[in-house]
Amino acid sequence: MFENRRYIIQAIFIGVGLVFLVKLFALQVADDTYHIKAERNIIHRIIEYPFRGLMYDRNDELIVYNEPIYDLMVVPRDVYIADTADFCNLFKITEEDFLARMQKARKYSSVKPSAFLQKISHEEFALIQDHLYKFNGFYANPRTIRKYSQPLLANEIGYTGEISPKELERDTTGYYKSGDYVGVTGLEKYYEEQLRGVRGVSRKVVNVNGIEKGSFKNGEYDTAAVPGKNLITTIDLKLQAYAEKLLAGKRGSVVAIEPSTGEVLVMASAPSYDPNLLTGREFGKNFKKIESDTTSPLFNRAIQAQYPPGSIFKTVQALIALDEGVISADEAIMVYNIHMGDHAPSGKYDVTRGIENSSNNYFYEVMRRTVNQGLSSSIFTDTHLGMEKWARAVEGFGFGSPLGIDIKGEAPGLVPDTEFYHKMYPKEKGSWAYSTIYSLSIGQGELLVTPLQVANLAATIANRGYYIKPHLVSGFKENGVVTPIEYEKHYTGKGDEYYPAIIEGMKLAVEKTAKRAVIKDIPIAGKTGTAENGVKNESLDHSVFMAFAPADDPKIAIAVYTENAGWGGGASASIASLIIEKYIRGEIKKTWWNREEYVLKKLYLKGLEGVEN
Repeated sequence: MFENRRYIIQAIFIGVGLVFLVKLFALQVADDTYHIKAERNIIHRIIEYPFRGLMYDRNDELIVYNEPIYDLMVVPRDVYIADTADFCNLFKITEEDFLARMQKARKYSSVKPSAFLQKISHEEFALIQDHLYKFNGFYANPRTIRKYSQPLLANEIGYTGEISPKELERDTTGYYKSGDYVGVTGLEKYYEEQLRGVRGVSRKVVNVNGIEKGSFKNGEYDTAAVPGKNLITTIDLKLQAYAEKLLAGKRGSVVAIEPSTGEVLVMASAPSYDPNLLTGREFGKNFKKIESDTTSPLFNRAIQAQYPPGSIFKTVQALIALDEGVISADEAIMVYNIHMGDHAPSGKYDVTRGIENSSNNYFYEVMRRTVNQGLSSSIFTDTHLGMEKWARAVEGFGFGSPLGIDIKGEAPGLVPDTEFYHKMYPKEKGSWAYSTIYSLSIGQGELLVTPLQVANLAATIANRGYYIKPHLVSGFKENGVVTPIEYEKHYTGKGDEYYPAIIEGMKLAVEKTAKRAVIKDIPIAGKTGTAENGVKNESLDHSVFMAFAPADDPKIAIAVYTENAGWGGGASASIASLIIEKYIRGEIKKTWWNREEYVLKKLYLKGLEGVEN
């Protein structure tokens, strides 16, 4: 009896085991329902792109912000489209384009997501989002693009673009991935590390219809994106807008600096372009159009154009000679109009009168004394030794090399030295003398400067002998806290006791030769000049003016270049005075003549009154 019970119990256990085996077989082999359900719940690893840092002007006005867009991502292995034509119609692409994009995605990875379509606007996405469920393997990834509050500062702000394969290869940090956007030019590039922020990652459970079912494991493995730092720029946006308005229809540039800080108030280059053109899906088409424009709007004349300085350089000649002790500020030197053509009469000149009248022959003598070192044993040997010392002194004023402003592409200019002339006259050393190079004394010859360097010179004189490196960003703002950037002073000479004589000469020069720059109740110290255009008998030379104001308590230093506009006391002096008055007063007061009309309508070309000096 007990033996029979044992067999019965064993039979029951065996029966139950068989039932479970049959059920497991049915679930795992015969019935694929659970298998299908598992496959249809896909985990998407989604990159959470951080908000790129914003840019503000010095008065907390927004310059650059972010606008939401979407990238259509694809995982090639998961793609299933019942009707390719329907897909192409929805996204407004051709079937050839579809195939090419799919091939590119497969080449990158069959299992990793990559961008199939980029920069879909918020409005466009609203029209297609309800149809995404029909296309397995595709999903939308939100991100942002740059937008600009005003069509200003295009070359200074720069633009962003998709990282190139070469840049990916050079990225030793491993931060960037294919499809990332990076700063390409301007502040966007220079401050890329601060602006970009830190990417985050989220993992979403998505069904076969592309509908999110929630976070994977309640977000246990997600990391939050960290926004980039905001830039506090030194730009006065309203003043920038005014400067660009005055330059409209011209070729030239304006650079204005706050002397006491080195902060760039205005950096305008003309012709320019609307920075909003280089954002969104029309980027490529717009870039080709801008790049092929014969007026070169991508060329930032403020830091990249190089010109002979002309008569503004006479201030540097005087300062170097005073530093070297070869003249004194009140020394009267008798000069005759025998060495150079001159509109100033023969007579006695000291530093102040020499700058006031811009006497070519006075500065011929000033540089000769500096370079020839007193004419001791050999004029040739002394010229070479003195020339080397002179060149190093000129470089001390920020010429001959980039000043280091915080955007790429700054041109160095050119300060010729002894080695330069040895190469120019290679037959034998000693084959050149002061008589070969004297055109340098009035800012002509081989000298080349940039508008930024000239504005920096004006700031140096305003500061009585030093400058702070010009810069476009004063600090970073993060979580409401501003971290300022510290900049050092650069001293240019041995003392400041002779600057009053230089400044007095500049004040008198404005009253005498740049009357269009005179502003009632705002004393201006300035100097006109001409930059030769190198194409004689075809067009006018370039109009140049540098200044600072108020002369005795400087708040703004400025350099203006107006190409093919003639003498400096016309176009450039007028533009500079308008910007100075706008900055100091906040408005332009009416005068007996309309300066704005004179500039905007290019009336300076109709009556080139005055003589260059």
